[in-house]
Amino acid sequence: MSAQFPVARPRRLRRSQALRRIVSGTRLHAADLILPLFLKEGIDAPQPVSSMPGVFQHTRDSLRKAAHDAAEAGVGGLILFGIPAVKDATGSAADDPDGILQVALREVTAEVGDALVVMADTCLDEFTDHGHCGILTPSGEVDNDATLERYASIALAQAAAGSQMIAPSGMMDGQVGAIRAALDGAGHADVPILSYSVKYASAFFGPFREAAECAPQFGDRSTHQQDPAGPLEEALREVRLDLAEGADAVMVKPALAYLDVITRVRDAVDVPVAAYQVSGEYAMVEAAAANGWIDRDRTIMESLVAIKRAGADMILTYWATEVARQL
Repeated sequence: MSAQFPVARPRRLRRSQALRRIVSGTRLHAADLILPLFLKEGIDAPQPVSSMPGVFQHTRDSLRKAAHDAAEAGVGGLILFGIPAVKDATGSAADDPDGILQVALREVTAEVGDALVVMADTCLDEFTDHGHCGILTPSGEVDNDATLERYASIALAQAAAGSQMIAPSGMMDGQVGAIRAALDGAGHADVPILSYSVKYASAFFGPFREAAECAPQFGDRSTHQQDPAGPLEEALREVRLDLAEGADAVMVKPALAYLDVITRVRDAVDVPVAAYQVSGEYAMVEAAAANGWIDRDRTIMESLVAIKRAGADMILTYWATEVARQL
């Protein structure tokens, strides 16, 4: 039985920054952070994303500079999103060996691949003219099994281009198994898969769709992404299925509104758990800070500490380089 007040005074351990630091239960490291980067084909200068101040659609040159900056700051990884000049119904640019994403993977991996992990988003929404994450049926629904063939082909193209991890985000049933079989069959058995296992049909994704130019032209993604009000067991089932199919790490997306899910996933698995601090989380903080309503730097750090405390081993965040420099 511990002592009671006045003998017990928890404030004793909060009296100075040094005391607070030495008893801190949550420690954030630069290597925990993964920086998302957007690359757009056909532009000659970086284009600012209006809903995400400080985030850009990059050229190949500016992307390499951003990658170098992240590596010098000690960031743990990069995840690349490509925006092709030409889109079509099947997202053919996604697995084109000479497509913008594969070109970027080769260049960035060659330059900073020894300093951090370079990976790419493995999906179709940035590459299709309809903005959905897969192949569509004649009635306009996403065809799960036909989409798996495309994901497998994209993963192979990314691995061949040097991607050090494959990150499927489309939430198709069986996507990890299809990708794992394709990678193993093509001699890429050593390339790990970070699966977006728990991805919600979230309103927090709005600004991302401007950055990646991937807003659906009709309908939404609620037939494959999870219902925010769905049972927690559904999230855990998705994780278990992905692990059974060969996932090496799993992800929860978004992060801050789903801290309880991160914790439950962390408690349930023995692989690394990632969490994506998404565009809406970023945009809200930047907008509130710009209006003087919150302390920007403290809010950023507090939000990341919360995600880490919930159980995330890796955090995808647009502030990765900035925060890594502070750490």
